[in-house]
Order: sequence, then C-alpha cells, then structure tokens
Amino acid sequence: MEPAELLRHGDEVLVAVVEVAGALVIFVGALWAAVRFVVEGLRHRTAAVFTPIRLSLGRFLTLGLEFQLAADVLRTAVSPSFTQIGQLAAIATIRTALNYFLGREIRQEQRQVTDGQRRP
Repeated sequence: MEPAELLRHGDEVLVAVVEVAGALVIFVGALWAAVRFVVEGLRHRTAAVFTPIRLSLGRFLTLGLEFQLAADVLRTAVSPSFTQIGQLAAIATIRTALNYFLGREIRQEQRQVTDGQRRP
C-alpha cells in the first residue's frame, strides 16, 4: 500500500470514529434527557423542573456538534478539493451558528435557573 493511500485510509477511519463519537454523544444525551423527562414529569408537574433537563440536553447537543465538525475538518485534511473546502465552509458555518444560538439559549436558561434559586 502506498503512503498516500495509507494516509487516506487512516483519515477515513479517524473520520468514522469521530463521527460515531459525535453521534453517540448526541444519542446518549437525548436518551438521558428523555428518561429524566419521563421520571421528573411523573414526580413533578411543574415546567420549572424541565429547564435543567433542557440545559443538559443542550450541552450534549453542543458537544456532539463539535465532534461532527471535527470529523468534517478531518475529512478535508487530506488533499481537499475546492468543492470539499466549500462544503466544509458551509457545514462549519451552519454548525457554528447552531452552536452559537444553542450556547446562548443555554446561558439564558442557566441565568433563569440561577435567579430562580436565589429567590426564596
């Protein structure tokens, strides 16, 4: 096997591993949030109990999206074409925007939770 071919194959394996890691993070976060949603929903019937669950799910989603973006960067690391670079730029822009707005929502909800805990 040629060194360039070996490098490409190794890159494909790394991309697959990082993509699976990102998907697992999102899946575990969604599963965990769903279980907590059901358990807390049965125990408490107030909307305030669900905010921490949403915050946690948001953190899982943010981390999973970061893994997916890392996989996209790895995919274009070995001899990228202009088409691949353009696709990476579009994907990175979309995922960065998603992360930004998700992070902003997490911070906003975290402030609400913190403010709610300070009040008697």
